[in-house]
This record gives sequence, C-alpha cells and structure tokens, in this order.
Amino acid sequence: MSKVAFAIAAHPDDIEFMMAGTMILLKEAGYELHYMTIANGSCGSATLDRDEIVKIRAEEALSAAEFIGAKYHPPLVDDLEIYYERETLARLTAIVREVAPQILLVPSPEEYMEDHSNTCRLAVSAGFCRGMRNFPTKPTRTPIDNELAVYHALPYGLKDSLRRPIVPDFFVDVASVIGQKRQMLAMHKSQKEWLDHSQGIDSYLKTMEDMSAEVGKMSGRFDYAEGWRRHSHLGFAASEEFDPLIDAIGDSVQENNNAENR
Repeated sequence: MSKVAFAIAAHPDDIEFMMAGTMILLKEAGYELHYMTIANGSCGSATLDRDEIVKIRAEEALSAAEFIGAKYHPPLVDDLEIYYERETLARLTAIVREVAPQILLVPSPEEYMEDHSNTCRLAVSAGFCRGMRNFPTKPTRTPIDNELAVYHALPYGLKDSLRRPIVPDFFVDVASVIGQKRQMLAMHKSQKEWLDHSQGIDSYLKTMEDMSAEVGKMSGRFDYAEGWRRHSHLGFAASEEFDPLIDAIGDSVQENNNAENR
C-alpha cells in the first residue's frame, strides 16, 4: 500500500497554519508528501497588482513545500473564485487520481470564509470521485481504487463563522516540529504585511504559535498541537477501522475524550 499524504488548502500559508506539523510527522513516518492550495493568493496584497502577488505567493508556497520535501501542485483559480462547481472539481479530481493518496488532509467544513469551506467540499468530493469511471476529469485520468482516509483540520481561529468552538476528534503533538512549522510559515513573507493590514495581526508567526499552544492546552497534554476530525469512511474505505494517520503517528496522538460533546 502506498504511503502518500496529500494536503489541500485554500490559500498559500493555510497549510502552514493548520496542517504543517502533522505533515512533517508523516514525513518522518515515511510518507511521501504532496502540497496544494486551490487558490493562488491573488487578493493577498494591499499594494501589489494581481500578477505580481500571484508570482510572489507561488514562489513562497513552493519554498515552503520544498522545505519539508513535499511535491508542490500549482493552484487552479484566483482568490474568492473557489466555487463548488464541476470545472474545478474535474481538475482537482484529476490531481487526486495522479497523486493517489492514502491520507487526505483538508480544511474544516466550518470556516470563517467561503474559500476555505468550498475547498473542503471540493477536496472531499475529489477524493470521493477518485474511482468513478463515469466522472470525467480535466485532463483525463484513469480512476483509482485505493482506500483513502480524509481528515479535517481545525478552522483558522479555532471557531466557525458564528464564533462557536470546533472540537477535534484527536490532537497531534507538534512540539517537536514547531520550529520547522514556524520556518515554513516564515517563507510566506508577503503575508505578514497583508494580514497586518487586513486583519490587524501584529505578529504573523506568533499567531500560529499561539493557536498551536491553545490547541495543545485543549489536549490537556501537549505544549503545541494540531487538532483533527476524521471524515466518514463511507465511499472512501471498506471499514471504519481504516485510520492510516493514527497508524503512522499514533505515538504523537491524544484522543479527545470530549469529542462526543461537539
């Protein structure tokens, strides 16, 4: 069975905030990593025009992917054009078929902005359609029949759009790799200026560390953590017992005993 993990997020730097620690641990466990954002970051500047910022953000994302040895897949659309529609789904499904992941890391279904939520829907559907011979992709790619486990990261800010906390199924201890996660995020230099301007974030890197520390505190065990929820196995694997992420890095995992109360 192939050991491939594919992280799909909305914008350059989203992976670094909510998924990168888990990706690094999977790399250490022998997984081949793939890295993709559906949007290209075209709206992520208060001073640069579209083509300039798209080029810069692509270079930053590629550097971050290469830093952890992940294969970089180029984005598909501009910011705020991530819609749940057939064209984008057909293109994304083609990539999922090429990568043939065993583990798919995707955003939370509940997020503070539509690009993130729609990325979740598209990524889950692309995984679901991976084996459907009558679903045409762009470009055409042969369907695959591998088992796949889908895991949802926590939303940025750890709450949904109505300010309700999102409770994970389990926590991954990322204390041993928080420095690498910080280095990845630091490669997105253009975004520190943008978030300072648009969201009043005074410390780009500290925001990530503070969220990781808050999730660690939620675990009751770890100093820094990332939280995850596992998608239903139906349509993805033969059994609910198929849980390759836990199998790979279970020693770094703390189950959330309060998950049933979410």
